[in-house]
Amino acid sequence: MLYWLLYQKLFPYYRLFRIFRYLTFRTVFASLTALLIGLLIGPYVIEKLREFQIGQYIREEGPQSHQKKSGTPTMGGVLICISILVPTLLWADLSNPYVWLVTLSTLAFGAIGFADDYIKVVHRRNKGLTARAKLGLQFAASAGVAIALVVMETRGEYSTRLMVPFAKRFRPDFVWEWMGHIPHMHWLVFLPFVVFVMIVISGASNAVNLTDGLDGLAIGCTIIAAGALTVLTYVSGHSVFSDYLELQRMPMVSELTVFCGSMVGASIGFLWYNAHPAEVFMGDVGSLALGGAIGTVAVVIKQELLLPFIGGVFILEAVSVMLQVGSYKLRNGKRIFKMAPLHHHFELMGWSESKVIARFWILALVFALFALTTLKLR
Repeated sequence: MLYWLLYQKLFPYYRLFRIFRYLTFRTVFASLTALLIGLLIGPYVIEKLREFQIGQYIREEGPQSHQKKSGTPTMGGVLICISILVPTLLWADLSNPYVWLVTLSTLAFGAIGFADDYIKVVHRRNKGLTARAKLGLQFAASAGVAIALVVMETRGEYSTRLMVPFAKRFRPDFVWEWMGHIPHMHWLVFLPFVVFVMIVISGASNAVNLTDGLDGLAIGCTIIAAGALTVLTYVSGHSVFSDYLELQRMPMVSELTVFCGSMVGASIGFLWYNAHPAEVFMGDVGSLALGGAIGTVAVVIKQELLLPFIGGVFILEAVSVMLQVGSYKLRNGKRIFKMAPLHHHFELMGWSESKVIARFWILALVFALFALTTLKLR
C-alpha cells in the first residue's frame, strides 16, 4: 500500500521517494513496523485475552512445574498475525502473486489454529480439534498452495524442480510427464508435487506447534528461522547473487523478503511478552500460522530440502514425538525419552526451563548458519 502510494504514484513528482523502490529499505521498515505494532498493541491484546478469560489449560501428564502457568492468556498468536500481515500489506508490492499466496497461507493456518484454540477455551480443556480434523484442514490449506503453484508453473512463473543442497546440477522434477498420456487424467502429472507440498507445509506447521511448549522457545527459534529465510529469499530473487551462488533465479520471489522481514519483527515483538516468565502464550493460532508461513516460503523459494536445517530445532522436536509414539506402540509401552517433545525430556533430566530455552536457541542458530553456508557449498 505504501509502496504503491509513495513509489508508484508519488515518485514521478517527488524524487525523494525513490528510496521506496529498494527492497532492503522496505524490508527493514517492514521489520521495524512489525516490531512496533507488536510492542504497542501487545498490552491491549493481553488485557483483552484476560478480560475474555482466554487462558491456557495445562495437560495433567506434563511436567508438574508447568501447572503454575495455567490461566496465562493464550491465543496471543493473533498479535503475531496482525504484526506480520499489516507491515506486509504496507511495504510489499501487492501486485506480486507470491506475496498474496504466502499471506493467504499464513491466514489459513492461523484460522485452523484459532478454531483449535477456541474449542479448547469453550470446553475448558487442553483438547481442541481432533487430530484427524486438524491434519485434514492443514492438508487442505497446503493443497491450495500447491494448486496455486501449479497454475503459476503452467504460466512459466514457477518451477516444480527441486534444488538439492550440495548437488547444484541435480534438480529432480516431481512432475510425472508420462501420466500426461493417460486420457482425461492430465492433472495426475502434478499429483506427486501436490502431495510433496502438502507434506512439507503441514509438517512445518505441526513441527512449530510441537515446539511451542516453553516460554519463548518456539518464537525464539522462529526469529532465527525467519532471519535465515529473509537472506535466502533475497538472494534467490537477486540477479547477481543468484547467478554467483548458482541458484535458480526467481525475480518475483524477492518481494517475499518483505514478508520474512515482517515475520522477524513480529516474532521479536511477541518475544517481549512471551519471554520467561511468559505474560501470554501464542497458542495454536500463532504456532500453526508461523509454521505454515515458514513452510510456504521454503516451498516458494525452492528450499524445501533445506528446511530441516532452517528450522532444525522444529524438526528435532517433531521427530522426537514420532520416535516416542512409535517406540511406545511397537515396543510394548517402552519409551525412548522421559517425555516428548524433546524439550520436556531435558526438563525432566534436571535442566531448568531457562537453560533448555537458551540451549535450544543456540542449536537453532547453528542449524540456520549451516543452512546459509550450503548456498556456497554446492
